[in-house]
This record gives sequence, C-alpha cells and structure tokens, in this order.
Amino acid sequence: MEKNLTTGSVFKTIVYFALPYLLSYFMQTLYGMADLFIIGQFDGVDSITAVSNGSQVMHMLTVIIVGLAMGATVMIGRAVGSRNHKQTSGVIGNTIVLFMILAFVMTGALLILVKPIVGIMNVPEEAVKGTTGYLAICFIGIPFITAYNIISSIFMGLGDSKSPMYFIGTACVANIALDYLFIGYFDMGANGAALGTTLAQTISVIIALIAIKKRDTGIRLCKEDFKVKKNILGEILKVGFPVAIQDGCIQIAFIIITVIANRRGLDDTAAVGIVEKVISALFIVPSSMLATVSALSAQNIGAGKHERAAKTLKYATIITSIYGVFVVLIVQLCTSSVLRMFTSDAMVITLGVQYLKGYIWDTIFAGIHFSFSGYFAAYGKSYIGFIHNIISIVCVRVPGSYLTSKCFKDTLLPMGLAAPAGSMLSVIICLIAYKLLKNQFASLTINTER
Repeated sequence: MEKNLTTGSVFKTIVYFALPYLLSYFMQTLYGMADLFIIGQFDGVDSITAVSNGSQVMHMLTVIIVGLAMGATVMIGRAVGSRNHKQTSGVIGNTIVLFMILAFVMTGALLILVKPIVGIMNVPEEAVKGTTGYLAICFIGIPFITAYNIISSIFMGLGDSKSPMYFIGTACVANIALDYLFIGYFDMGANGAALGTTLAQTISVIIALIAIKKRDTGIRLCKEDFKVKKNILGEILKVGFPVAIQDGCIQIAFIIITVIANRRGLDDTAAVGIVEKVISALFIVPSSMLATVSALSAQNIGAGKHERAAKTLKYATIITSIYGVFVVLIVQLCTSSVLRMFTSDAMVITLGVQYLKGYIWDTIFAGIHFSFSGYFAAYGKSYIGFIHNIISIVCVRVPGSYLTSKCFKDTLLPMGLAAPAGSMLSVIICLIAYKLLKNQFASLTINTER
C-alpha cells in the first residue's frame, strides 16, 4: 500500500494525490451541507439555525482532530521516504493509542459541557433546544470521527489518498439517506440530522476496518508497536499540536463570528450559517492542498529531496490561486441561486448573498497560506502556521467582523470581507517566513531513527 511520492513529475504527483483527497474532503463537507439542505426542505429557520450552530462546533472539533493527525501523516511520510519500515509501524501503533485515549476523554467532557457550550454561543432562544440535542448526539459519535481521521492520516502518510475517499463516499451516501429518513419521515428535526450524521460516520469506520482486514495493506503491526514511546509521541505532537491549535483557533473565530451574527437576529444567523457551509465546500481545493503539500513534502524530505519539496509548494500555490480566481468569478454571478438550494426564506437569501459576495474572495488567499502551512508542517515547523493564523484572527478577522457588524447594520457584505483581509495578512507573513528560512530548509537533515 506504500506509494513512492519522491519520483516523477511533481505536478502529476500533486494531482494524483490531491484529487482523491479533494473528493474525500468534499464528501466529508457534504455531511454538514446535506444536514442543512434537507432540514431546510422540511423545517423552518429555527431548525436551520440549530443545525448551523451545532455543525460549527462539530467542524471545529473535527479540524482539531485532523490537525493533530497531521503529525502522524508527516511522521509516517518521513519514515516511508527513508524506507524505515520499523519506524512506520511504531508511528502507526502510537498514533492509534494516542487518539483512542483522546477520543474517549473528549466524548465524556463534551457531553458534560453541552449546555454551557450552547449558552456561550448565545444561540437564539428559538434554536436552543435543537442545538443542544444536535450537539449531544454528535458528541456521542466523536470516537468514530476520530477513528476515521486516524485511518485517513495513516493512509495518506503511506501515500494512499484513494482509500479514504471510498470510505467516506459510502458514508456520505448513507448520511443523505438517513437524513431523509429521520428528518423527512420521522420528523425528528435537528436531532434527526445529528443521528444521521453520527450513524454515517460509524459506517465509514466499519467499512475502513473491513477493508484493512481483507486486503494486504502492507502494514505489519505487532504488540511492541502499541507500546507508548515518548519520542514518537513527542514528534507527532510537535507537528500536529500547532496545526490543531491553528485550525481550532480558525474555527473558534468562525464560532465568534456566528455569535456576532446571533446577536443580529435569527435571519442573520441562518444566513451566516448557510454561507459557512457553502464556503466549506468551495474550500475543498485550498484545504486539500494543506494535507497534500505536507504529505508529499514529508516523503521528499525523508528522502533528502528538498528541492522537490519546494517545487511541491510552488505548484500547489499556483493551482490554488487559479482555482480561487475561477470560484470568485463564478460565485459573483450566481450567488442567489446557490443560497436558494438551502432555503426559500427571502430575507435569509438576501443577507446570505451579501455575506457570500464578500467572503468568497478568501478562496484566493486562503489556498496560498494553506499550502505554505503544509510545507512548514512537513519540516516540523508547524508553529509558523499557528503564528500567522493567530495574528490574522486577533488583528483582522474577529475585530473586523465585530466592527463591521456594528457599523453596517443593514448589510453583511463588509462582515464577509473580514475573512479575505485576514488571509491576506497570513500570506504576507508566510512569504516573509519562507524567505528567511529557505536556506535552512534546504540544508536540513531529517533523522527518522527514533
């Protein structure tokens, strides 16, 4: 199952690796979008608001898990690149132990804190019950969310981005079917959306485990591999923790922005929630490049091919920039049509169009700093991604959203522009960091003997 990503055309390798991951990311995004779309067909604005608020929290938790798992992807990629099979097995074993403990601790803690979380978000009164029920059910499914992302990170570290696509694809179809069953037939509202999502995630894990058991994956784990090794855990967390904190802070910023929208009223909240889901779907290329650049660069760094790692970054930024410009042009022409897919409420559509027309510019700049963050992570310097995102959030994104919300009460357009403004600052910081550390990267030797 190991795939060598250190030879051949860099551009073709990026496309080969990124396309399956891109589809996987899109289908994972469809979880939340399907919930919103289907709930919008059968329920009112209060249920839409409940699902949009609840899914924001769940997306934050998911990206934190994915961020931590990137540490495993990078470590496995380096070991594969250096042909260190013993190290590969040890990283995989320690990854499983670490994340299973994390999953059950998170589940217990979050179930206890579900009501305070809803309270902090300042959810409109009409949507409090729905949001609470949605989150409680989803929190129960955290072990399965964690298990899926662990499996995906292992496969990507080994150079295989296709298998996770098949797992999540099946689960996505199941989620849509279950949503129609629980929301449409049983009229369970937001609780039905959460139940469908949780059961679908469970299905994805079961399918993944069956596939691993029935086919030759090339993974040979023994009891020794599951023995906790501080040096391996340390390296995983060294890369993964800053990425997790970085992604978590981004999602916290989204939640703060949702809170700001909540204070404007139910219609504004629903509009912002729908746009956030649309943006998540449109961000599939920028987001996939972060994982792609980190996985490909990690293998090449392990093989001592630093120039090839740099070319991976170059081509990734070109691809995301072209994609971003294309998306901006398309969305500006058909914004209202996109929003009508999720709701028929005229006011929600009007507000959503305003917000999306500003926010959509972020697809250009986010792809660039995502690619740089993946490159920095591959070299074990994921703290750079953490720093530029924190600066962007604290200095531009959150204060910009708050001030524009207060100053422009009749439109959400300026509030939407806060996101691309923050990403522009991130891009500038990334370019400065790359220039300062370029020579250091080229001379760095990665030791995989742990």
